[in-house]
Parts: sequence; C-alpha cells; structure tokens
Amino acid sequence: MIVVRFRVKCQPDRTDEMTAAMKDVVSAARKLPGVIHFDIARDINDTNTLIATEVFQDRAAMEKEETIAEVATVVKLMEAGALAESPEWTVFDVASSESPTM
Repeated sequence: MIVVRFRVKCQPDRTDEMTAAMKDVVSAARKLPGVIHFDIARDINDTNTLIATEVFQDRAAMEKEETIAEVATVVKLMEAGALAESPEWTVFDVASSESPTM
C-alpha cells in the first residue's frame, strides 16, 4: 500500500481556484482502480493550506492517478504562481496497516 501526503500553501487570492481544481482531482481519482482513499482538506489553522491524503493499492495505481487531466490542471496552477511556497510531497510505502473497529 502507498500513502501520499501532499500539502500546498496557496496565494490568498488563488486559494479558491486551487480548491476547485483539487476538488476535481478528488472526484476523478476516487473512480480509478487501486485508489483506496483520496481526501483533500484545509488546514484548520491556515485556510490557504490544502492537504491531500491519498491511499493507493500499489505504486502503479499512484502513477496512474498522476496522469489524469485533473492533476495536470493542478500542476499548471502551481506553475502559474498559485502557491505561496513550495509544495510538500511525502510518499510512504506501507507494509501493513490496521483499522480499529469503532
């Protein structure tokens, strides 16, 4: 299993634009085979910061998600100056996991 944490701090006047683009990524990515979870949220202490938590069955599923048009739109926004600082991207290769019953 692959877990990705992706964090972007947006320029205040570009946050809504980035949020809309990332919403489109969520909708498209959740439909792909091998995508277990795909969530994007705002940092509760900084509304200009968005954090994606992505869980993939394997690296191939992650690589497939990276090729969709919606991701390309987000990349174009980042390249066009929508971010206030460099993005953070961390990939975790998880050997095992557990999900406690609630």
